[in-house]
Amino acid sequence: MLSRAKRIAVWGLFSLAMLVGSGMLLADHLMPPATGLPGFALPVQPGQTELDRELEPLLARHPGKTGAILLPDGLDAFAARALSARKAGRSLDLQYYIWHDDLTGHLLMHEAWKAAERGVRVRMLLDDINTSGKDAALLALDAHPNIEIRVYNPFRNREGLGRLVEMVQRMFSITYRMHNKAWIADNRVAIVGGRNVGTEYFDAHGETNFRDLDVLLFGPEVEQASAIFDTFWNSDAVVPIDRLNSKPRQKLDTVLTAIKEEARGRLARRYLDRVDLSPNLRAYLAQELEPHWTDRIRVLSDPPLKWKETQPGTYLVAELFEVVRETRRKALLISPYFVPGDEGVAALAALVREREAHVGVITNSLAANDVVAVHGGYANYRKRLLRTGVKLYEMRPQVTQSEASLFGSSGASLHTKAFVVDDRYGFVGSFNIDPRSIDLNTEMGVLFDDVPLALAPLRATRGTTNALAEVETPE
Repeated sequence: MLSRAKRIAVWGLFSLAMLVGSGMLLADHLMPPATGLPGFALPVQPGQTELDRELEPLLARHPGKTGAILLPDGLDAFAARALSARKAGRSLDLQYYIWHDDLTGHLLMHEAWKAAERGVRVRMLLDDINTSGKDAALLALDAHPNIEIRVYNPFRNREGLGRLVEMVQRMFSITYRMHNKAWIADNRVAIVGGRNVGTEYFDAHGETNFRDLDVLLFGPEVEQASAIFDTFWNSDAVVPIDRLNSKPRQKLDTVLTAIKEEARGRLARRYLDRVDLSPNLRAYLAQELEPHWTDRIRVLSDPPLKWKETQPGTYLVAELFEVVRETRRKALLISPYFVPGDEGVAALAALVREREAHVGVITNSLAANDVVAVHGGYANYRKRLLRTGVKLYEMRPQVTQSEASLFGSSGASLHTKAFVVDDRYGFVGSFNIDPRSIDLNTEMGVLFDDVPLALAPLRATRGTTNALAEVETPE
């Protein structure tokens, strides 16, 4: 005879199994249906906006080529987004995994709102896993006639116990997330890379900031970034925020008043003063910062319904790994969350063994990693990689002011996702070398076959050498 406690436990496990099982069987029906009207990037109109007039002479001098500027500095990365929003006159398309409710999140939200006030169409696409508790503010902004906000793979239940139950019921399908990061202005300028929107990504955090990397693009490949955005915007995985929440909307004035007050506050002013002093920003405003022009660059992404694709060859990872596998002399991989798996270890080992290539990996140490569980996964492969001859370099958590070449705070954590092969081929984007990026998340980035561009990430990493420690080969 089972005791009362055991009967409760059995019934609890049975109920949990039924809940999860029903979620697996009804996964497609549990996710809210996409109900938004189709939308597409607004076509470029010569001379229509400030960005049009500013970029047309540059593009005319480099027909068929895309201009690229790498942004390793957090202040520059913020400035590029804020300035492009201020100069936009037609559209802003913003796609992010995380948009924090913090100083830089509010400042960039304010820039988007000011653009909307000028008549600019603003489309914001966010992954829903990080929107908990933000519906009121998002709905308020969405109420603006020129702003529309949609969310990827959303919860039906927006808060409380219902959200928790749904998370359990959809414990498998809820793991599919949109990890893309893109900022597109007027279909003329695109910023693609590893940064989300938050203080730690823009050198505004008081303790620890991420070392990250974006690519600022002008020219033909911006249209490809816009096409990727449209594919997601119109996907069955994406739902307008106002179709998910029937609660009365928080007054737009209330939200904007709080954001405006923060933007005029002491902390915001101190941060914006630092942005204004950025040498690269000053060079750009003086028209002294020249992009690198190339026709050997592509913006790539996973499909929005990646988990439904039956052919893994359509994934971004297939194209990226093919470039790495073709290494002849050397490869440097940069991934803050590095869990290569058995296949990845074997592939890197083959490069060292069969081609005598120099293979290096830069990742976070345990102390610098913001996701401890991921470091545990990496640690399982560390000795095997070292024994094959792969070099491992780990980011230390604390550096001095003089050592922090990429930003000004005392703390450092690696967030860059990039690789360089044979000083010619390279990638900068959102893709981590781990199972989540390979199988679950949608990812996005810039792939290039261009020596000057390939050398740029290497130059950026040289400034971090004092913060890196080489892992010794085990006996």
